[in-house]
Order: sequence, then structure tokens, then C-alpha cells
Amino acid sequence: MVKLKQTGILLCLAWTACKEAPPVPVTQHVLDRVAQMPELPQPLQIIDWYTLARQFDSTAYDFNATGPHWPVVWWDSSKHNFSQPVVGLYTAMDDQRQGPAHNKGMFHESLATMGATLGATLVGIDKSNQQGLDYVSMLKNYFNRETKWNIMMNNTSPEVALLGGGYGRDWWYDVYPNLLFYSIYDKYPQVAGLDSLAFSIAEKFTAADSVLNGNYNYTFFDYANLEPKTNQICHQQDAAAGHAYVLYAAYKKFKDPRYLKAAIHALETLEKQPHNTFYEVFMPFGALLAARLNAEQNTSFKVQPFLDWTFNGDPECRLGWGVLVGNWNGLDISGIVGSTTDRGGYGFLMNTFDAAWPLVPLVRYDPSYATAIGKWMLNAANAARFFYTQYMPDEHETIPEKASITKGVIGYEGIIHTSSYPEYAHLKAPVAQGDGPLWAKGNPDVSQFSIYGSGHVGIFGSIIRTTNVNGILQLNLLATDFFREKAYPTYLYYNPYSESKSVTVPVGTEEVDIYDTVSRQFIARNVSGNYEMAMNGKTAAVTVFVPAKGKVKRNGNQLLVNDVVVAWQ
Repeated sequence: MVKLKQTGILLCLAWTACKEAPPVPVTQHVLDRVAQMPELPQPLQIIDWYTLARQFDSTAYDFNATGPHWPVVWWDSSKHNFSQPVVGLYTAMDDQRQGPAHNKGMFHESLATMGATLGATLVGIDKSNQQGLDYVSMLKNYFNRETKWNIMMNNTSPEVALLGGGYGRDWWYDVYPNLLFYSIYDKYPQVAGLDSLAFSIAEKFTAADSVLNGNYNYTFFDYANLEPKTNQICHQQDAAAGHAYVLYAAYKKFKDPRYLKAAIHALETLEKQPHNTFYEVFMPFGALLAARLNAEQNTSFKVQPFLDWTFNGDPECRLGWGVLVGNWNGLDISGIVGSTTDRGGYGFLMNTFDAAWPLVPLVRYDPSYATAIGKWMLNAANAARFFYTQYMPDEHETIPEKASITKGVIGYEGIIHTSSYPEYAHLKAPVAQGDGPLWAKGNPDVSQFSIYGSGHVGIFGSIIRTTNVNGILQLNLLATDFFREKAYPTYLYYNPYSESKSVTVPVGTEEVDIYDTVSRQFIARNVSGNYEMAMNGKTAAVTVFVPAKGKVKRNGNQLLVNDVVVAWQ
């Protein structure tokens, strides 16, 4: 019998029955904002996000789609940065700045095309060879080498970029395309030319962190001249988390210790902030990096502040930005991400999808947040369906009569408590709407339907599955854990009920042993097919399916099976 000392008790690793006292489960940390959310949001319905994501791809990328305002893709032959035509995707339905007839067909955003490429990839679609087209290679044109910034940006050229948000003046818009690109790159390492672009981005971000030297108190950064800049937009210190995420991915790919050093330095800079600096998307990536660096690099970041800053809605400059909580006229909207204060609260589709990208895999590296993240995801997965017209009651939509135009795959940009449009002031909360008509003169009411946000649906589609118990989800912790080491299938389950439940866990045809990183023990041996897992009320399990009768060993604080890390605590 092999026994290892852990947390003051004996952890039995033998294949025979263990007669020692069971290990102490991982203490669960509380996120105050999540604690305010309902245990079972109402009305409860978890839609098939996987199927919706695949339907979005086949519909949005249909060049022959018919009907008003379709198709939503077109060819851009301007060939900026790389000598190839690329496909543009509308930001919102019939945005008058975009399409082949406007601005030379050049105005399209990487938030839309990269987000849709990543989303489709996550649900099993090969975007590098789809009906003979390589949509992954097309993304190279967002690499702004003509401007000498030599990073991915939201547009291909400043000639049209100033027509829209961001681009060289709003830091998150400039950094976020690089997180999207690196995640796509992880899935398509074979696509020619991506290596050199990823390397250039890593070099730019390393140089930028060195110039910033522990001070990210700026609005944006000029990556061509390596100069920080300030304008009327909020200072965005949490861009440090964006730098850190990309740099750690680069370290995992290229093994250059400079990238690891810069990633840690950037995250240390953000951790030292005396107040919440959450601006748009980066803070939850800081939380993931803190947990992952602690696990893999033996750092000692405090994960809780990053999570509190993500959820609490109390940033100093971006007032109210965080995660919404509430039941508005019988509809629970808790879990969606955006402004907690704008007209009573205004959550956004893209931000809700994208928060799951870092927060769900965080639990792999720090299972002390399994209960909190499991509860948040249940609320977010339930509320996010209300962005889509087929799931939101007509009396809570601005343009329900235009529902058919979405073809069932495009949602409203946001959900707001009190509409920002006078003509919809009579609608009771929650109100599904979008900001598209405010962006450009002539934008029609259907521009409230968000193509850019809807394209990110594959994040939810790759993570969320329902189980035999309504309200208990299976969350895939590997789906958005990019540039990770080899891992066994890992899933988070959270039981929101007060009473115990038996959850059917699909295991597959090969026999496995199941380790739970929350209870710190093997909960099943030599199982295949379906395993019935008993879960106490208000508890979480993080199940790892390891090879049956695998070789178990401990390396420091790590538990390994056949030399693959199963748990870090």
C-alpha cells in the first residue's frame, strides 16, 4: 500500500480499499456577488449551446443566404498587410459602415471574425479548410505590419478603423485580438505563417511590459514606437492581464523564459493595484493566470482579488462594470456580464460568453472556486438565452417583429433594465436591445442584432452540457484551456439543490478511474459507460477520468497518473 502525506492526513493511493480516514476536501471560497445569485434561476432552461454554435457558423458563413439583410459575409480584396483577399463579417445586422458597398469593403472587425472562427473551432468545425476556404489564414490580415505595430488589431487598416470603436486609442481593442489569435493558433499550429506572427506579438508584448515597467496606468499603447498614451478614455491597468495571458501562452509555445518573466511581471503589476481596474474583458484572464501560474510555476498570486474585481461591479473608472445580479419581473438575469449600473444594469452577449473562456478552466488549477464558478455558470447559461429573440418573451424585446431576420442564430447585443431608446421606454425590464443604431447614421433597427457577439457562442457550446438532473451542468474544463500540458478529460459539476442528487456521468467505452479534485480522492474505479455519481446538496465535484489502474505518484504538491498531472492541490 502506497501512502502519501497530504494536509495532515494520509492519502491512500493503492488499488485496494483504503482503510485510512478520507482526505479533507478542498475548502470552497465564496464570491460575494455569486452568493447573491439564485441557486436555481427561474424560469430555468438550459438550451443546446453546442448546436446553436454550429448553426451560427453554417448560417453566418453562407454566401448564398437569402432574405432581408443577408448574407452577412462578403469578400474584402483590399489586401492590407498580406496579399490575399479575406472575408468580412458584419459587426451588427446591416451595419451601414460595412459590407461590399461601403468603405471599399474594408471595414470589418477581428472581434467578429476571430470570435466566430474561434467559436466554430471549439465546437469541432475546421475553419482552416471549410468548403475549400481557409478562414484561419485570412486572419493574418489583422496583423498590422503596414503600421509597424506588428500585432493583431481590430481592423486591417487605420483608413477605416476610426469609423468604429477602438483601434489605436482604446487599449482593450488593441490587445484582445491577440488573445483571440493565440487561442486560434493553439488549435491550428499547422497553418503556415502563424508561428512568425505569434512570435512577433510575444516580442512586442515583452517590450511593452519592459517599457511600462510596472505602470499600466494608461489608455493605450503605441506598439510601433513603444510609447504609452493617454486620452479621454479610462486608464486600463487591466491590460496587464491581457499581456500576461498572451505572454504565458507564448512561453508555453516557444519556451523562452523571457516570456514567462514578462507574464509574471505584468500580472504582479495588476495585482498591486489598490483598487478595481476592470475595464472590458481582461480581469477574468488575470484570475485564470493567477491560478495557473500558482499551479504550474509555484507563484503565490492571490486569486480572490482578481475574481472579486471581475464580479463585484465596483471598478474606479469603468463605473459599475462587472457581473449582473437580479430578477427583473420574474426573469432571472443573474450571471450576465456588463454594466451593473447603466440604466439599472446592461449586460452584453459577447462579454458573457467570453468571461467563461478563462473562468471555467481556472477551476482546474484552483478547485477551491468550483462551487462559485459552477453556480455562476448555471446562472449565466440560463440567462444568456434571453439575448436570443426566440427565448425572450416578445414584450421584453425592442423589435420582436423582426425575429425571423436573425434566422435563430443571432442575438441582441445586450439586455438592459430600462431601454436607452425613448421609443422603447414603455417596455418592462429586462429589455433585449442593442446599440447598433447609435453607431452610424442610417443604421437600421435590426442593427440591434449582434453578429459579433453571437459569433462567440462556441465558447458556451464547447463548455456546457446538461445532465439527467435539470440544473446540474457538466462543464468541460479543458475546452478553453489553451496551450496546456497533456490532460485527462476534466469536468465540473455543481449541485444547486439542498438535497443530494444522483448525476449520470458519461464515461465512454474505455474503463477509467475517476478522481475528484475537490474531495481529493478517487471516487470510482474501473468504470465505463455511465457512472452514477452521488452529490450532496450545494456541493461541487471536479472529475478527472484517468486510465484504469494507471501508475499514480506524487511530485511535490502534484498528483500524477501515468506522468500526467491530475491535481495541483
